[in-house]
Order: sequence, then structure tokens, then C-alpha cells
Amino acid sequence: MPDIQTQSVLTLSCPNRPGIVAKVAGCLFQLGRNILDAAQFDDTESGRFFMRVVFNTVPGSAPDAELRAALDALGVELNLAFTLRARAQKRRVMLMASRFDHCLADLLYRWRIGEIRMDIVGIIANHPADKYEHLDFSGIDFHYEPVTKDTKMEQEMRVWAHIQKSGAELVVLARYMQVLSDGLAAKLTGRCINIHHSFLPSFKGAKPYHQAQARGVKLIGATAHYVTSDLDEGPIIEQDVERISHADSSEDLVRRGRDIERRVLARALSWHLDDRVLLNGRKTVVFRD
Repeated sequence: MPDIQTQSVLTLSCPNRPGIVAKVAGCLFQLGRNILDAAQFDDTESGRFFMRVVFNTVPGSAPDAELRAALDALGVELNLAFTLRARAQKRRVMLMASRFDHCLADLLYRWRIGEIRMDIVGIIANHPADKYEHLDFSGIDFHYEPVTKDTKMEQEMRVWAHIQKSGAELVVLARYMQVLSDGLAAKLTGRCINIHHSFLPSFKGAKPYHQAQARGVKLIGATAHYVTSDLDEGPIIEQDVERISHADSSEDLVRRGRDIERRVLARALSWHLDDRVLLNGRKTVVFRD
């Protein structure tokens, strides 16, 4: 497999019709691109077609501007929406956290060892920095933005200003325990990922794992999804579950729940950053690696 530095990734969706794959592959071939990996999905319910193509450039190929122009023309012909990105280009990501910092710590670790390729442009928290003194924030801008019921709108204005100023392309709610307003959620449509336990709509509110243990639940899990104005009902990217038993205490459920939340959020974030997640109405198409 050629080095990632030479690769580009094309994602697209359009109304389904015969010949889409042939036209896309032909367009890339004619302009000197070599397909390394391709995946496609035909959603028979919505009648839409989805595709992800990874390719590299061979010697003597046409300039990138010519490729984009050809794809624009194909977009008109097929009513096609597409994104084209150099795969080595790192996305700018803003992390948001609250008191529970296990997801934040996990993402920082995976970022520092190069497992998740991104540029962290800042951390926004509604708790002061000394609450995270066991974490390494060196080289990362930290923004303490406390919030109360009465100051929520003003706090969100400052949060949005941090996001805009940093040039963040994606916001990750790494167990940020505040509900975003409809206005901020709308501004972040398709570029804000949240993680929470999978008990919803059951066991809402405080201590959901304790509620689950009291009811004798046998499965616990976590859900990563895009944020929308519908609370915790945005398009789901990834989920996972783990079986528990009567012998597990509430503390056991909390501990095991943390592990599930960490890995589910990390997978969802990695797939988004690698252009593997395409929105399909209220659902997603995920081309897993």
C-alpha cells in the first residue's frame, strides 16, 4: 500500500442509478489516479448510493484542479454530492469535557502516540484546569467556561467563539455533561460527536449505571453519535455492549461503562477523521476498516 502522504480520499452520495461506479472509476483513471481501495453501499430504502474511494496519483497525471473540475461536472450529471481530501491532511478538533475525564484522557493518549491522527486545537471544559492536573495539556489551549442555567446562552456564545477562532472542523463532546442549545447544535450539524451510555431513553438523569444495577440489567453499552437538536437522538456512528451479571455492583458497571465509552468514542472519531462516515438522513453509512 502506498504511503498515506500520497493518498487522497473521495466520498460521495447521490440518487442510485446504473453506472455510477463505472463513471467515478473512469473519471479517476482518465486523470491518472490509481484506485487503492473502494467501498460502496446502495440504500434500497432511500434510493441513495454511497461510495468511498482511496486513490493515489501516478506520474504524468492531471493536476488536482482538473480532477476537481471533472468531479464537479460529474456531480451535475449524477446529482452527486462529494468531498475530496488529501488523506494525510489532519483535521482540526476541539475537545469538550466535564468532571468525568476518562474519554478526554483516552483521546489525548491515542493522539500523543499517533493512533488518532488529528490536530487538537483546544479543550473547553466547564471545570477549572486544576480538576485535570493529572492530564498532560502541554501545547493545547485550555478554555475554562463555567455554566449555570442562567448563564447558558452567554457561555455558549463564548464556546462558539473559541470554536470559530480555532478553526475547528470537528467538536468532540468527550463526556461533556451539558446539553447544547438548539442553536449551537444546528451550527455544529455533521461535525460534532457525542458519547453516552446506551440506556437511553431508560435510566435518564444522574447515576444511570446505579439505576441499571438496581433493575438487574444484563447488558450495558455506549453510543457515539452526531449531535442534533433532538437530545441524544442524532445519527449513530458506533455502539458497543458488554454482558454483566447479578454479581456486578454499581461500581463495577461504572468502571466497565467507562471502558466501553472510551473505545466507542475512539472508533467513531477515527472513522470520521478518515472519511469513513457518510450521513444518510437520520442514519449513517460507515465504511469500517
